Amino acid sequence: MPGDDGLLAVRAAEGDEDAFEVLVRRHAPGLLRLAASMLGSPSEAEDAVQEAFVSAWRRLPEFRGQSAFTTWMHRIVVNRCLNMLRSRRPVTDLDSVPEPEAPDHVVSPARAAESHAAAAALGRSLAELSPEQRVCWVLRELEGQSYETIAETVGVSPEAARGRVFRARRSLTEAMTAWR
Repeated sequence: MPGDDGLLAVRAAEGDEDAFEVLVRRHAPGLLRLAASMLGSPSEAEDAVQEAFVSAWRRLPEFRGQSAFTTWMHRIVVNRCLNMLRSRRPVTDLDSVPEPEAPDHVVSPARAAESHAAAAALGRSLAELSPEQRVCWVLRELEGQSYETIAETVGVSPEAARGRVFRARRSLTEAMTAWR
């Protein structure tokens, strides 16, 4: 069913399940990437996105089209992920997780170890960011969103979004410089 998101959202708000299904299929992959980047767990990301779509279905009559449907959905997913991050208990230390097997292609052990260590250091550094900084950094650096869209998604001013991304970049740069 072709159509723009605004029209589909109006039809879905009127009870058209097919229109909502189109919206879900259209936006789920990007929202899953966003949630996985924020949460670090594909299964938690799936839960967050599924809960976000259930919430959106219930709240569609409230959607007034003042922002794009995708921005509205990003905001719902971001809020759900932030709630999940805030309620998390401490997770298992990365050093206690068994290392996955190396791929079949030839890579020097030293280079593979360095890449793994850098990825682990970046993962630890991202986890140390505040949830607010992390979501802004993920939306900017991994999703390529503008500061205005980020601001609308997380409910802050564009200047605040820019500041959060700046502080996140500075923290990550310091952490990775210290790691090296």
